[in-house]
Amino acid sequence: MAMARRITRRVFWVGPVVVLGFLPARGWRGAGSAAAGVAIVVGLYLLTGLIMSAAAKVSITAMQGAALMGFVLRLGLIAAVMYGLAAVAPVDRLALGVSVVVAYLSLLLLEFAAYAGESGNRA
Repeated sequence: MAMARRITRRVFWVGPVVVLGFLPARGWRGAGSAAAGVAIVVGLYLLTGLIMSAAAKVSITAMQGAALMGFVLRLGLIAAVMYGLAAVAPVDRLALGVSVVVAYLSLLLLEFAAYAGESGNRA
């Protein structure tokens, strides 16, 4: 859960860049859709933290199962939320989809870089 919190704190740097990147290219609808995409990714990381924390309290096997099956289920949940949002609201589907991928990978890479930097200082 601590890692999920660290990742979601970085959204204050990544989120505005992603949203403002879509404003000139796709207009206000694209920027709003990008903001929704970033929010979906934040929710995903927090859900991941909750699932992994709960599974870690049970056993290592439960944690491994939660990591494997949880990833597949969370990807399905992302797709369902994006589809549902597009069905009920006027969103820019391209901006929504690209922002989810960009925000997910950017936040993950920033966490990896921070972890690698911390590990390098210990050696």
